[in-house]
Amino acid sequence: MDNKLGEGGFGPYRGKLEDGQEIAVKRLSISSGQGVKELKNEVKLIAKHQHRNLVKLLGCCIQAEEKLLVYEYMPNKSLDSFIFGQNPNPTMLDNYFLLWCYLINLKNTLVDQQQGKLLEWSNRFQIICGIAWGLLYLHQNSRLRVIHRDLKVSNVLLDNEMNPKISDFGLARTFGGDQIEEQTSRVIGTYGYMAPEYAFDGLFSMKSDVFSFGILVLEIVSGKKSRGFHHENHGLTLIGHAWILHKEGRSIELLDKHPKPPGYFIEMDSTKRDVSSTKPESSSTNDMSITLLEAR
Repeated sequence: MDNKLGEGGFGPYRGKLEDGQEIAVKRLSISSGQGVKELKNEVKLIAKHQHRNLVKLLGCCIQAEEKLLVYEYMPNKSLDSFIFGQNPNPTMLDNYFLLWCYLINLKNTLVDQQQGKLLEWSNRFQIICGIAWGLLYLHQNSRLRVIHRDLKVSNVLLDNEMNPKISDFGLARTFGGDQIEEQTSRVIGTYGYMAPEYAFDGLFSMKSDVFSFGILVLEIVSGKKSRGFHHENHGLTLIGHAWILHKEGRSIELLDKHPKPPGYFIEMDSTKRDVSSTKPESSSTNDMSITLLEAR
């Protein structure tokens, strides 16, 4: 189906209103085990919170077997299709295209096309900042503190200008007054993004969302998935691998190899500089030129 945007208990579809506005419709599958509770929770939460980095709810319908949520349409879909360089919900046409590329030995063409979807560093930085602003609003600036509980790359949608929008509030919870944490016996969410205290003890708070955000940032920076990551040398998870690199002063090795590495400053040895020279000194790192001017 051309208008189907993905799979799952809430299958998203693309549509258009009478005035021409494009929309995304989340329709609850009749056979789904989840549903009405999560749908009502999402309506209650997202309808009360408006922010440029939260997806906008336009309407909803709960009638007989039909349970629908109507959202603004995000033309660039979800973040995971960009940072992992592949379509997370391939259509039959996508699968045929991949097979055709291999059959006629167009491996390089395929790789080039996949890498062309990957995000440059400026886009990644903008997306990380946008997600952080949206999360800060939920935690600090909204009337009721909202704990998302399922923050992950597939729940970050991108508009036509690549601005991130946090979505899917079906598992979210609100805190009122001075409440800062809560415990549940029903741990739900996505493994690989869960904070340890939530995964093992059911304790969730702003800190558990921040943990998920940290995993999300590691994925954006490295281009690697947290779930299923297994380093060939030491067998650690993505977060464990990042920690080892950090302790050894090799954090730069975590960066995704596909985009051009960002420019950074290298501290110069002051004993090798001619402080009496007034000639500008140039330093080049990663093909980026930096001019250092001497003060008189």
